[in-house]
Amino acid sequence: MTIGQIGITVSDLDRAVPFYRDQLGLPLLFRGQNVAFFDCDGVRLMLAIPEANQGSFRSVVYFNVEDIGAKAALLRSRGVVFEDEPRLIAKMPGHDLWMAFFRDPDENRIALISEKKRL
Repeated sequence: MTIGQIGITVSDLDRAVPFYRDQLGLPLLFRGQNVAFFDCDGVRLMLAIPEANQGSFRSVVYFNVEDIGAKAALLRSRGVVFEDEPRLIAKMPGHDLWMAFFRDPDENRIALISEKKRL
């Protein structure tokens, strides 16, 4: 597995985006209402304002995998408990973005992420 994305929670996206873009010099990939994505030399950095139902999560590491279903099954066989089944998160240009979330022993949120190319 490689790291495909790291997520950081922020309280004010209008303040955070200029810091990461202008001060740190990270290229802004795109921005939504409560989220912004930057390129960190091939690894995406996601800044997000947590939704009300998520509580106050900390940073999230997203492991990039080719076959999210197979990797989730393998990790389950090793005792990893997932919060949900792998699911479609967004239809992006040229691919579908799938994710599945679980937690480590300290309750840090971790995710598998898979970009399935569309034919």
